[in-house]
Order: sequence, then structure tokens, then C-alpha cells
Amino acid sequence: MKPRSVASPCVSICALNEKGFCIGCYRDGNEIREWNRYTEEQKQQVLNSCQRRAELDKAFL
Repeated sequence: MKPRSVASPCVSICALNEKGFCIGCYRDGNEIREWNRYTEEQKQQVLNSCQRRAELDKAFL
């Protein structure tokens, strides 16, 4: 059985904030551009980073 692939966090709100992160998914431009080239492990690492960025962003609201 093939392991499930890591889905893109894209939510179709594609605009970068002043820090260079997407306001929809919290990836940076490089992470967005390279997503399809990443291994599943790299994708999971990006998702973990996105979650931390989102939590930090919400902490400053």
C-alpha cells in the first residue's frame, strides 16, 4: 500500500504579506514554487513551518 501523499496547503488566497509569506497558506515564495519537487518528508516539514507561522501571525492580531 502506497503511503498517502502530503496535500498542498493552498487555499487559493494567493498573496504574499510584508514578510514574504502567503496570507492563505503561510508558505514563502520558494516553498510555493518548489512544492511539487519536494519529497513527502520535505512537504511535511513545510506544513509544520506553515502551522508555526500561522500561530505566530494569529498571536499578533
